[in-house]
Amino acid sequence: MNQPILEIRDLKRNFGKKIALDGVSLSIPTGGVFGLIGGNGAGKTTLLKHTLGLLSAQSGSVRIFGLDPVADPVGALSRIGYLSENRDLPDWMRIHQLISYTRAFYPNWDPEYAEKLRRDFELDPNAFVKTLSRGQRARAGLLVALAHRPDLLILDEPSSGLDPVVRRDILGAIIRTIADEGRTVLFSSHLLDEVERVADRIAILHQGRIQLCAPMEQVRSGHKRVQLRLSSSVSHFPPGGIWIGGEGSRHDWSMVAEAEIEAIREAVLLLNAEILSIEPMSLDDIFVARTAGKALVAGVQS
Repeated sequence: MNQPILEIRDLKRNFGKKIALDGVSLSIPTGGVFGLIGGNGAGKTTLLKHTLGLLSAQSGSVRIFGLDPVADPVGALSRIGYLSENRDLPDWMRIHQLISYTRAFYPNWDPEYAEKLRRDFELDPNAFVKTLSRGQRARAGLLVALAHRPDLLILDEPSSGLDPVVRRDILGAIIRTIADEGRTVLFSSHLLDEVERVADRIAILHQGRIQLCAPMEQVRSGHKRVQLRLSSSVSHFPPGGIWIGGEGSRHDWSMVAEAEIEAIREAVLLLNAEILSIEPMSLDDIFVARTAGKALVAGVQS
């Protein structure tokens, strides 16, 4: 087994009385695309700031390549490429100046690869950053994040505000190419259809806690929507077991199960119920069930 490229243990962070991260533990293996998903305020950006050494742990630890990014920023950050949601680039620079400026920070900078990316992204070397469109700005940010061929590429909401063509470029060609070279991508987003399309593994972060962390295929195969009919009318669905969410009333219920088919059949048999259908679920539906499912079940009335 490869050593994890990122190891976070029991990480906690408060901002005043607000709990941003509540004992987060996360291990990201080397190679592939890791999707970090969560709603606004879930703690995704705070978690990424800790991995970049922008915040120090109040409790717990963060290690990238076995290094503390706060204590050894040069050793850790020199191997990371980063694209923020805001794509903070100096507006007064031209593209060729941005490339030259960024190159000075990275001994492993690959000028031929940088030029290839510039051409592929159709960026005019004499264009000022301030004149770039959202899509061009995202491409320029990716160029300087990728040209030193980082071992870890961190993307924080990379598709925010972009048109479908640019989103396809970022999530298809770039992410897949980096992952196929044996490098690692940590991809944070609230656009779950995009994460589902490109991620090998995912973690769901909700209210500062990890709700689920597993390979993407395991997440998809391990969750099912079950339409069932109870023999007796109930106002609340029996809690616990394999059921993590759902809705309904009286006899008819649409439930989310975290289980394989055989376990679902056994659980339904114990309820003395009839299975009407068992269906696969999208990542979006799974996310809702994991973060709001229990509230939905508890709140349904007959």
